[in-house]
This record gives sequence, structure tokens and C-alpha cells, in this order.
Amino acid sequence: MRIDHKLAKRWIAPHSRVLDLGCGDGSLLDHMQKTLNVTGYGLELNGDSINLAIAKGLNIIEQDLNDGLGRFADNSFDTVVMARALQAVMAPDALLLDMLRVGREAVITFPNFAHWQNRLHLGLKGLMPVSEALPYEWYNTPNIHLCTFKDFEQLCFDNNIRIINRFAVSDAPAHARKRRSALMTSLIRQAPNLLADVAIYRVTKGSK
Repeated sequence: MRIDHKLAKRWIAPHSRVLDLGCGDGSLLDHMQKTLNVTGYGLELNGDSINLAIAKGLNIIEQDLNDGLGRFADNSFDTVVMARALQAVMAPDALLLDMLRVGREAVITFPNFAHWQNRLHLGLKGLMPVSEALPYEWYNTPNIHLCTFKDFEQLCFDNNIRIINRFAVSDAPAHARKRRSALMTSLIRQAPNLLADVAIYRVTKGSK
């Protein structure tokens, strides 16, 4: 499993109701059903991914996330998960609010565009960066609203969304993460906008 999938799963309660947006081949939802016994649905648009997810015995609905979550009633789920899809939708702010309408909490992961390697790549080469977290060329990327830790937290503030937890992680291969020193891990936590290339947030409705 991807590192963001592993960490996001920590915030999912056993036997809870889960909606997975942009679920892909259903790897995360399948893992949660097997290990946490959740009741879950996945939303996905890609036909090949849908077939793979259905082959796992998952409940999958074919839908474009840009169409919103109007088919679901308020508070239908305990948690709504969206892994690396927020930056690929037309109106991330509207979808985030819709997630918190149908779910008590939301878990969101996205690539951090302010990571130092992206800044260096742009600064030295003047080209859009390509990395583990952003593995596309500028002309074929699905990412249309790239953002940073600070951008997302400002969005939450502006919309009265409360941040419960946050992980700042690296998308480096597992062997590279194991070699990382405790000091580097601590630095990533202290300066996530500069040093982490993947953001993972757990949020809920705020109360002003």
C-alpha cells in the first residue's frame, strides 16, 4: 500500500461507514473492509479501475467527482476518504464541503506543490517538476488545482473546517524512508510545507 493509504487508515474506525472518492482499483477500500470490517462504497470514473475494484467484491459507483455527492443524504457516512484526487477536481472547495455534508469526518491526501524539490526544479530549470508525488508531464497531468499545506489550511480556515490531525510524509520508496534519520523525520514535521511531498489531513465541520 502507498504510504498515504497506510497512514489514512489509522483514522478509520472499525465497523464504520466509509465512502472512498476516486477509489481507483479499490486497494484502500478492500484493505479497510478486510482489516477493519467497514461498510464501504467507492466512487470511480475509470472503467478499467472499476472492473478491478468490482473483481475484489467491492461496492463501486461509476461517477465523476465533479458532479458532486448529491446522490448521498446528509451524514450518510462516518468518514469520507479522498486520496490524491482533491487537486484533480474542478471545484475542490465545493467538493470538500460536500464531503463534510455526507460524512462526519473527511480524510484527504494530496501532493504538496511547495516541496523543496519542486521549488528547486522550477527555480533552476524553469520547468514543471515531475516526481514520485507528481508523476506527470504538464501536458498530460490530471492535476488542475495543485496546492500546498498552507493553501489547504487556509481553505479550511475560510470555510470553518476544523483540522483534527495532519501527517506530513515523503513519497520516497520504502527502503529510502527506512534509512531516514530521526532528525530528518522531526524536521519534516516541523517544516511540512518545505520538506514533505505528501499531505494527509483529517478534518471535520468547525464551530465558530
